[in-house]
Amino acid sequence: MVGPDVEITGLAIDSRQVKPGYLFGALPGFQVDGREFIGQAVKQGAVAVLAASGTELKDDAGSVSLVTDDNPRRAIAIMAARFYGSQPHVIAAVTGTNGKTSVATFTRQIWQQLGYEAASLGTLGVEPERPNAPAALTTPDPVELQRCLAELARDGFDHLAMEASSHGLDQSRLDGVAVTAAAFTNLSRDHLDYHGDMAQYFAAKCRLFDSLLVRGGTAVLNADIPEFAKLAAICERRDLRILSFGSEGQDIKLIERTPTAAGQRLTIEIYGKAHQVTFPVAGSFQAWNLLAALGLVISGGVKPEDAISAVPALSGVPGRVEYVGNSPAGGTVYVDYAHTPDALETVLTALRPHCDARLWVVVGCGGDRDPGKRPMMGEVSNRLADVAIITDDNPRSEDPARIRAAMMAAAPNGREIGDRREAIFSAIRDMTEGDLLVVAGKGHESGQKIGDEVHPFDDRDVAREAIAAAAAPKPEGSGVR
Repeated sequence: MVGPDVEITGLAIDSRQVKPGYLFGALPGFQVDGREFIGQAVKQGAVAVLAASGTELKDDAGSVSLVTDDNPRRAIAIMAARFYGSQPHVIAAVTGTNGKTSVATFTRQIWQQLGYEAASLGTLGVEPERPNAPAALTTPDPVELQRCLAELARDGFDHLAMEASSHGLDQSRLDGVAVTAAAFTNLSRDHLDYHGDMAQYFAAKCRLFDSLLVRGGTAVLNADIPEFAKLAAICERRDLRILSFGSEGQDIKLIERTPTAAGQRLTIEIYGKAHQVTFPVAGSFQAWNLLAALGLVISGGVKPEDAISAVPALSGVPGRVEYVGNSPAGGTVYVDYAHTPDALETVLTALRPHCDARLWVVVGCGGDRDPGKRPMMGEVSNRLADVAIITDDNPRSEDPARIRAAMMAAAPNGREIGDRREAIFSAIRDMTEGDLLVVAGKGHESGQKIGDEVHPFDDRDVAREAIAAAAAPKPEGSGVR
């Protein structure tokens, strides 16, 4: 450290949040360099600055102390953990391309059913809702995260289930979190605009197991995925306990699944003993997410029969295979967050057994994100849906017509309707009895990002409006569609 010893009263990595007595983390960014804002942080009262090795303060920084580190992102995370000092005693983290939110939510709900003071943190924010909680990001920045953990611990929450995104893991946001159990759901193409290739994407997720999971912790691994052997080898090198799940799982195995109108009936084998249970959530992939959640709960010492007893009371996650309603003609409408090729294939395949006639999908791809997945999304829609409507989904700064064209090239039978609202209205208007519609991509999100603006848009609300409009009496002379 260069400069005097100082008393730190707070931490911030956003110079606008700096107050007198704070340490400012001037972190390297992907669009801007945090060191550009050191001057602003000093003006607002920063008494210390953390930056990358080789950084020097300008003469006008006065008596501000400088701390440098080869990995300032990890350093600020460790500092934040020490500064805030307390965390829930049991922290279960889940990573994977798909299923993180559902696994974290089911884990929290099971704990709550069993009487634990439990919370979950991730894409939906903090549940139960709390004042001053971090925004709804998969993994908050390390200062916000540690502040949140300390507040949860202070308020009596002893169990936390949290999502661990590849971005958050790669950027060391979870360093300093005492993860006692960690689950890996699956791996498929996503975020390659950030990671570059699948090897780097997988390596980022592996940090949860090779660096962050505490010694003596439990790794809950999907035995049905190709990456299982590599993950198991990482865990064995660290002497972590491995609990495997899936149809090939040694510890938690799905024996039988029967779809029902209200969800599904499952036979789950845990440590060799079979349990029959009603799971009130639709979708075969949700059964796999449930297995991961059961693994995380059981890893903390909960008896299998107690964990299973909580399953009938579980509820689905907002925007994940969320039932919206029925069209006047008798079609069923769901909204789902599926925004990767694998997730889209999973949800369409899972809902096909619940569909008595045609399977519909309304789907788009985001702008300024991995363009390689656009034809893949189009191909999945074309192959698995009877009617695919290609539309816009957060085009951001890109020309939405070009995004749709890339999808349509692989969906020759698709319909192209750029306006997302009209696409949803068109599908619901044209559905007939026994049809099932999945509006995919946004899930719980409440905005459409066009250029630099976010326009209010919730797929669920728009679908309900479309159902109401389809049910409204037609004016005389309007004819029949």
